[in-house]
Amino acid sequence: MIRIIGIDPGSQRTGIGIVDVDAAGKLSHVFHVALVVAGEEDFPLRLKRIFEGVDGIISMHRPVECGIERVFMARNPDSALKLGQARGAAICAVVNRGIAVHEYAATEVKKAVVGGGRSDKSQVQHMIGVLLGLKGPIQADAADALAIAVAHAHTRSSLERVGIPRTAWRRRR
Repeated sequence: MIRIIGIDPGSQRTGIGIVDVDAAGKLSHVFHVALVVAGEEDFPLRLKRIFEGVDGIISMHRPVECGIERVFMARNPDSALKLGQARGAAICAVVNRGIAVHEYAATEVKKAVVGGGRSDKSQVQHMIGVLLGLKGPIQADAADALAIAVAHAHTRSSLERVGIPRTAWRRRR
């Protein structure tokens, strides 16, 4: 059994989802939450809350692998910078615990979970509920984090079957 944490970083809400995957590829839901940090007085305190929140969840649930969403280019440079800093706080918490970080583009995650890279949030939420047997609505950021963990589980399984390194998986011509 491998425990995977998925992180959907954000400067107002950071989604965190944890799944277990067994040798046969069966997924089990462990935990999910959206860390709401928007209420802090200043941005550095948001980053501190993200770091501490991720660190505490890792301490409690003990994942051994991590998938995180790769930064995309936003239209607003200030928003992109803040997203990158929030992502950095989460990555530091993971690496501080000795866990390797695997990055996924949003389109990769959507393809792995829904089957199409242009799927919307409601489709991701629905499929995560179906795949993990969750009842009721799932908060969007938490669903995205679970989707990242699921995408990592699928990718690692495919790489093990094919026997190629992760770096070769993405290689483009």
